[in-house]
Amino acid sequence: MKRINMTLDEVQAFVAVAHAGSFKGAADALFLSQPALSRRVDQLEQVLEVRLLERTTRRVALTPEGREFLTHAERGLAALRTGVDEVEREVARRAASLTVACIPTVASALLPRAFARLAAHHPGVRLRMLDEGASEVLRAVQSGEAELGLSFTGASHPEIDFQPLLTEDYVLALRSDHPLAQRADLSWRDLLAEPMVAVTGDSGNRVLIDQALSRLKQRPTVQFEANHVSGALGMVEAGLGVAVVPRLALSMRAGAVLVGVPLKQPRIERTLGLITRQGRRLGGPAQALVQALRSELAMPPSIP
Repeated sequence: MKRINMTLDEVQAFVAVAHAGSFKGAADALFLSQPALSRRVDQLEQVLEVRLLERTTRRVALTPEGREFLTHAERGLAALRTGVDEVEREVARRAASLTVACIPTVASALLPRAFARLAAHHPGVRLRMLDEGASEVLRAVQSGEAELGLSFTGASHPEIDFQPLLTEDYVLALRSDHPLAQRADLSWRDLLAEPMVAVTGDSGNRVLIDQALSRLKQRPTVQFEANHVSGALGMVEAGLGVAVVPRLALSMRAGAVLVGVPLKQPRIERTLGLITRQGRRLGGPAQALVQALRSELAMPPSIP
C-alpha cells in the first residue's frame, strides 16, 4: 500500500479553495496568506502526482481528478470531525464520572467517607463503587471498567501500577466481654480452643492468612464462614466465635461491641494500595479522590 504523506492542513486548503472558487476567498476563510495557501495546495498535488485545480486569472476550476478527490476529501473530513466530537463527548463524560473498584473492607466505610469529601468539592461528579473481592477488583481495573482500584493485590502484576496507601496488620476481632479481650497481644496457639469465624477459602484475606500459617504445626479450626469480612464480624458480634481481620476493617466498624487484639508468632500484615492500569494518567475526579483517601487515612484511627 502506498504511504499517504499528505497533511490535514493540505487537504483542508484544497477543500476550501474548491468551495470558495478562488484562492483569495479560501485564504480569508482559513486566515492564511494566499502564498501560504497556494503552497499547501501545490504540496498536495505533488504528493498525489496529479493536477487538482485549473488556475486562470479570473477563477479556479476543479479538474476531473480534483472533483473525484474532493468527494473523498469531504467525506474524510466529515468523518474526522465526527470522531473528534465523539472523543470530546467521551472526555466530558469521563470528567463528570468516576468508577472505583474496591475490596469490601474499603467499601464499608473508608471509600464512602472519601466519596463524601469528593462530592462536597465536586458536586456534579457521578460516583460508582464496585465492591468486590481482590481478584474482581484487579480485573475491573485491567478491563477499564474502573478507573481506579483499592486493594492489597496487584503490586507484582506487569500491567498494573500499585501505589501503597498504608500497611496494616491483622488482629483478632472478639467481643469486648470475651475472656481474651483484655490481653495486650495473643499468639496463634492461644486460639486453638476458640471457635473461629473466617472468610471463605477463595477470599484474598483467607489466602494470605493460610499462607502465613502454613508452617505452624497446629492451626485454629474454622467453624463458621462468610463471604466477606463484614459478615464475619457480624457473626463475632453475635457471639459465635472470634475472627482474624485486617485492622482497618475493625477500625471502620461503628460501636464498641468488638475489640481488636494484636496477633504474633507470626504477625501478619498487608499493604493496601491504589491500583491503576500501567501508565494511565488519572482524571481530575480520580486525583481528587486519591487526596480525599489520604486525608481520611491521616485522621486518628478509632480502633476499639
